[in-house]
Amino acid sequence: MKNILKTCIVDDDSIYQFTMVKTLESTKLPLEIMVFSDGEEAIDFMLDNLDQDSVFPDVIFLDIDMPVMDGFQFMEEYVKIKPRVGKKITIYMVSSSLDPVDIERAKRISAISDYIVKPIGLGRLKTIIEGLLAERKE
Repeated sequence: MKNILKTCIVDDDSIYQFTMVKTLESTKLPLEIMVFSDGEEAIDFMLDNLDQDSVFPDVIFLDIDMPVMDGFQFMEEYVKIKPRVGKKITIYMVSSSLDPVDIERAKRISAISDYIVKPIGLGRLKTIIEGLLAERKE
């Protein structure tokens, strides 16, 4: 559905996942939330559904530091499949890292919209979601 924003959290921290889901739900905005514990799970989901753009997320909140496949490795794989993805996906790199090297590296990846330091406050999250929903109505 056009008025539901498919929102994806890619993070290995189960407490953070829970907190993000609860915070997103508290916005009372029309969301469908999916959660993956590492970048590989998320990429595998995308590869398995390349012919079904409607199941892809509209926005991804992507952690950097994860086992199996970290956020930067996810982005390397995503950039390869992006031409085959039939919809725009907004990606936010989310991390507790204040390391300027991580921030600069994320900024150099054009598919990343912004770098957000954890935790994401309710106000910021609501602003992001409302902005993405408004874009869809234009």
